[in-house]
Amino acid sequence: MTVTDLSPRPGPPALVLVAHGSRDPRALSTVRALMGRVRALRPGLSVRLGHIELNEPLLPDTLAALGDTETVLVPLLLGRGHHVKRDIPETAAAAGARTRIAAPLGPHPLLADTLHARLLEAGWRRRPASAVVLAAAGSRDPDARVDTSRMAGLLAARLGVPVLPAYASAAAPTVREAITTLRARGRHRIAIASYFTAPGRFATECAAQASGIASAPLGAHDAMAELILCRYERALGTPVTAAA
Repeated sequence: MTVTDLSPRPGPPALVLVAHGSRDPRALSTVRALMGRVRALRPGLSVRLGHIELNEPLLPDTLAALGDTETVLVPLLLGRGHHVKRDIPETAAAAGARTRIAAPLGPHPLLADTLHARLLEAGWRRRPASAVVLAAAGSRDPDARVDTSRMAGLLAARLGVPVLPAYASAAAPTVREAITTLRARGRHRIAIASYFTAPGRFATECAAQASGIASAPLGAHDAMAELILCRYERALGTPVTAAA
């Protein structure tokens, strides 16, 4: 006689979105909306949120609540900086969690799609003498600057106009300096593409320097949710860091 195994099968590893955190209340609402998009694309997948700082839940609390559940941490960060290289791995190790850590979101063609969509929403159209400044947070880590430069290249290919990276802090050029450079090259229709996951101080400061169009941050776009799941799936092929 055949015996049917009715024991519950383990589900897929949980997905934890790791956000930076911000004092701007719009950041938390945006990340929660993005989490909702991810859940809608993958019903049945456990999707949680943990912040590096400033907002609750903090990442250590999220990992503690998950216990020994196998988990994939997906940083809602756009390049390889200190948070990706040090803070997130150290927090996971201290929690003794069974984790995999996905790559940061950028650079990626889906981000170029999202940036393009946000520019179009702001009224951007490709015209003679057009150019774009890709305004990012900035980092002292050279790998982070390489990632932003690569993202600028992807966006330039997507838009068909020059795109210069610029930074709110810790790196050069500034947004104002990038605008000056583009004007010296004969580019007079200059838009700012906000290369931030969610609204916050840096995004607001960069947009304020625009002489023309400034797009909204990446936010809860469908392509962002798709990219998060792409990073999650890619991370499933990496070894698990065992609990202590």
